[in-house]
Amino acid sequence: MSTKTPRIEIVFHSGYGHTRKVAEAVAAGSGGALLEIGADGELPEGGWERLEAADAIVFGSPTYMGSVSGPFKTWMDGTSKVWGKWNGKLAAGFTNSASQSGDKLNTLMQISVFAAQHGMIWVSLGLMPGNNNSKGSVNDLNRLGSFLGAMAQSNADQGPEHGPIASDLETAKHLGRRVAETAKAYKPARDLVDA
Repeated sequence: MSTKTPRIEIVFHSGYGHTRKVAEAVAAGSGGALLEIGADGELPEGGWERLEAADAIVFGSPTYMGSVSGPFKTWMDGTSKVWGKWNGKLAAGFTNSASQSGDKLNTLMQISVFAAQHGMIWVSLGLMPGNNNSKGSVNDLNRLGSFLGAMAQSNADQGPEHGPIASDLETAKHLGRRVAETAKAYKPARDLVDA
């Protein structure tokens, strides 16, 4: 088990601020740093270097029309210039949409396939579904019943000051903690080969 503090980057796009709140919760759980993709699909200065230095990268995008947002997809396509450099890093993902489902699973699947194409090791949410029996409530962690990553829901007619709800943000914080704990215990195969 590694004694060093893992370096975790949360790279995300947020169109209206709701997904940013989820990213902040992941950062609170993981101790990671936020790296926001702009409306043009570009990272801020130094962003690529930060991702290359990371032990784990958590990806986040709102779900628009059952998929990642346009800026996030533009950024994804731009990662071809660093293809192979993230091999062996840990990866995880999160998303937010206005609907309870909104086909958010498709967004998480798209992100996980993207991570696999970069040779990354996926960290799942690791929570049983909440709010799925007569004793459950919207206050349960993982109330939307995801396994692949963290899902959140925000009402379309309200700003980020009203959502996502606390249980969705706590679920995202849990994902962050799980990534951090996994990163502390994980010795990438690429390090063993390069040593």
